[in-house]
Amino acid sequence: MKLPGQEEFEHSSAHENVLAEELDSGLGPGPSLGGPSDTDNGESGVSKDPLLFIQLNELLGWPQVLEWRETGRWMLFEEKLEVDAGRWSAPHVPTLALPSLQNLRSLLAEGIVLLDCQAQSLLELVEQVISGESLSPELRGQLQALLLQRPQHHIQTAGIRPCRGPNAFRNASFDEDTPMKLQNPLKQKLPPGAEAAAVLAGELGFLAQPLGAFVRLRNPVVLEPLTEVILPSRFFCLLLGPPTLGRSYHEMGRAAAVLLSDPQFQWSVRRANNLHDLLAALDAFLQEVTTLPPGRWDRTARIPPPKCLPSQHKRPLSELQEVTGLSRGSAAQARDRHHHGQHAPSPELQRTGRLFGGLVQDVRRKACWYPSDFLDALHPQCFSAVLYIYLATVTNAITFGGLLGDATEGAQGVLESFLGTAVAGAAFCLMAGQPLTILSSTGPVLVFERLLFSFSRDHSLDYLPFRLWVGIWVATFCLVLVATEASLLVRYFTRFTEEGFCALISLIFIYDAVGKMLNLIRAYPIQRPGSPAQGCFCQFPGPGGNASEWTSTKHKDTDVLSVHLGLVNASLLSPPECIRQGGYPRGPSCHTVPDIAFFSLLLFFTSFLCAMALKHVKNSRLFPSVVRKVFSDFSSVLAILLGCGLDAFLGLATPKLLVPTEFKPTLPGRGWLVSPFGANPWWLSVAAALPALLLSILIFMDQQITAVILNRAEYRLQKGAGFHLDLFCVAVLMLLTSALGLPWYVSATVISLAHMDSLRRESRACVPGEAPHFLGIREQRLTGLVVFILTGVSIFLAPVLKFIPMPVLYGIFLYMGVAALSSIQFMKRVQLLLMPTKHQPDMLLLRHVPLSRVHLFTAIQLACLGLLWIIKSTPAAIIFPLMLLGLVGVRKALEWVFSPLELLWLDELMPEEEKNIPESGLEPEHLFSRDGNEDSELMYQPKTPEINISVN
Repeated sequence: MKLPGQEEFEHSSAHENVLAEELDSGLGPGPSLGGPSDTDNGESGVSKDPLLFIQLNELLGWPQVLEWRETGRWMLFEEKLEVDAGRWSAPHVPTLALPSLQNLRSLLAEGIVLLDCQAQSLLELVEQVISGESLSPELRGQLQALLLQRPQHHIQTAGIRPCRGPNAFRNASFDEDTPMKLQNPLKQKLPPGAEAAAVLAGELGFLAQPLGAFVRLRNPVVLEPLTEVILPSRFFCLLLGPPTLGRSYHEMGRAAAVLLSDPQFQWSVRRANNLHDLLAALDAFLQEVTTLPPGRWDRTARIPPPKCLPSQHKRPLSELQEVTGLSRGSAAQARDRHHHGQHAPSPELQRTGRLFGGLVQDVRRKACWYPSDFLDALHPQCFSAVLYIYLATVTNAITFGGLLGDATEGAQGVLESFLGTAVAGAAFCLMAGQPLTILSSTGPVLVFERLLFSFSRDHSLDYLPFRLWVGIWVATFCLVLVATEASLLVRYFTRFTEEGFCALISLIFIYDAVGKMLNLIRAYPIQRPGSPAQGCFCQFPGPGGNASEWTSTKHKDTDVLSVHLGLVNASLLSPPECIRQGGYPRGPSCHTVPDIAFFSLLLFFTSFLCAMALKHVKNSRLFPSVVRKVFSDFSSVLAILLGCGLDAFLGLATPKLLVPTEFKPTLPGRGWLVSPFGANPWWLSVAAALPALLLSILIFMDQQITAVILNRAEYRLQKGAGFHLDLFCVAVLMLLTSALGLPWYVSATVISLAHMDSLRRESRACVPGEAPHFLGIREQRLTGLVVFILTGVSIFLAPVLKFIPMPVLYGIFLYMGVAALSSIQFMKRVQLLLMPTKHQPDMLLLRHVPLSRVHLFTAIQLACLGLLWIIKSTPAAIIFPLMLLGLVGVRKALEWVFSPLELLWLDELMPEEEKNIPESGLEPEHLFSRDGNEDSELMYQPKTPEINISVN
């Protein structure tokens, strides 16, 4: 392709002869590169090739003193040497001028291309490159000496002043123990197996015509002085020519480096057999070039690296990939996996057709992972997770224990809550299919317990024996569900159902945290400092000094004078001032501390805001990455320690954590085992099946919706789920807790999500500009097991735990609720309702679904959420389990309101809907919108205006 203003490069026939000799010698079409570089990872045009460190050395100083100087380097993004500042620039997306790419293509087309060169040193490589040049022996010697000249590198080490000048550049010898080698922080950021590519560019006056060479070494060789990091080099590119106007050779060198940093070009050039393959890879790169119109942007501006790199699946195949067919098949498999994998039944959700067949499969599947479930917990991150979830679990046990005690009038209490949490939670972590789940009392189950106790009290029934038979029937119904593989119904739990349930539980956490703080403020009234407390008066002794002669002064509309205070109105004295004047405060409110409420609010918001800020500090630019990661992993623990420290420093009597000190049931006179009948008639054991049926629906929905949320594909769990095994464990524990008179437990959505969030694994930023990306969850059993063991031991840790202020724990509760609520797509669509169109983000679904339809879908979800909340808060809460089940029915009814494609973008397809979606109806951007980027399904990264220019 010829563009206006393109510079034509002259060439000689010698270049053609050299190229022909190389092609005839068999070096060009030799075998593909061996080793790991040939291992494909299944992506289109991308393989598991080693990371390439690319360095641009520029020839400067013509016509005075010539020297090579490092001016740029690339891994994923470009870094320029800012000479005046003596430092490297921040990594940024490189921008190129189209003429530089076109000139580079022309130069390579007429230059020297050596593929699978067998040179073992820089001297051998230079000799092979210049052997075909039509130069006099003297000029060839000068050129060889120049190419062997050691370049000047700019190595900036941490804590050491940047090195400049002739003595600032490291020795060229390959010595692993050299000081500069150890001081170069860039070496520490490169992964094992990384390779190097050297690009040499510049103007040389004694050359009459341009000299271009591209070399791929068969075996990587350390070309000692070329790169600042001692790495084996795979590629060598030489771009020299006579002086020209502008910086054409500098820009061509940048263009060559940018090409080599492109994954798809690098994949092609590693497997190129001849010059045609090399130029085809360059043309494929040009096909995707994006240009910025002149005059519409600042050429000196640097585009920062995106939050996440786009998937290579979306890129078209190069000619070499089309010929090989390897990448085409990989791409087809990837498209098929993305298209069908989301709703295809996972191994956990495939029907066996045998009684308890799903349970047996779950046990077999999880047994092979059991040893690693404990070995994988040997990581410092798990220690942080234990502290965080332990405090959340203890707070939850105390909160729900107190609420349960109020609801059952002392039949159960905080001690039962602690003991049940420890026993049921530890047993579940040892036996369950998904040990990351945290068992706890939940709001919906607590509502049912309150209704069950009210029914027993109103009909003069013995509550605990009646509750025992309800638990026995619930365990029986759950075992029937396990035997019939009813857990397969979770395939009908789409994002619509999950988001409604998760939003409800998150709002319960937020509501309870705020409600507890309001109750605390009512218990410690806010008063103006320095003013007398209501219901308090100052009393002074009479002239005789005995108590019978004291003078009492109370607040009235008229001034009342004290005999010892002259003209001072004693009713205006605060209690401290009254004591200072020799009086005695009298009244019910004299000892109220006015700072408790305000300081409790301060602790509440401090712990909440501190946990939120520290959790997001990993994305900050402050502090080294290791420090940011520690702050993020221990965010909740640090927030709690900060709150405890402030409370201890000021010494105010804020309400503290109360832990039971005696190991005995809350209800006086009862043992740990519940009598089967008590004072109840025998037929009540049969009648208990009716409320047990409703509770079974609630347990199934509560447990399995949480399990579906925790086992979603975007969490990248490797050890699989265990829906049947989890429900079986819950059924057995339901029987155990009912017999002991302990609370009932199911998966707690918010705490389980917080548990998984505290165990997130992220990649280390290997190279400058690369943002850490999500790798998965640290799947193990030990954190949950230790948390529940500590919860049981907490009964004996009252002397230590009593120093933790309750407002701090309420703030952590609020943080967990807000974090869980903000993580669902539903909240992002709710924000769209309040956002003007021009300020709305470029969300992917808005490109394919009209805004009015998005608002309609969100409004239906809001209505369902509001209805669930109203039912939960009224006497009609007995039908709450049926309303949860009704969410699935509402989602099924939406098929009459929205088209399948709209539901595909707004939610997910039910199994029956998939067959109604033609494969041609899915655009590529949706097929690959869930490739591991947690935000890719919602939003595109900001892009600059683009113009696609064809080179055909």
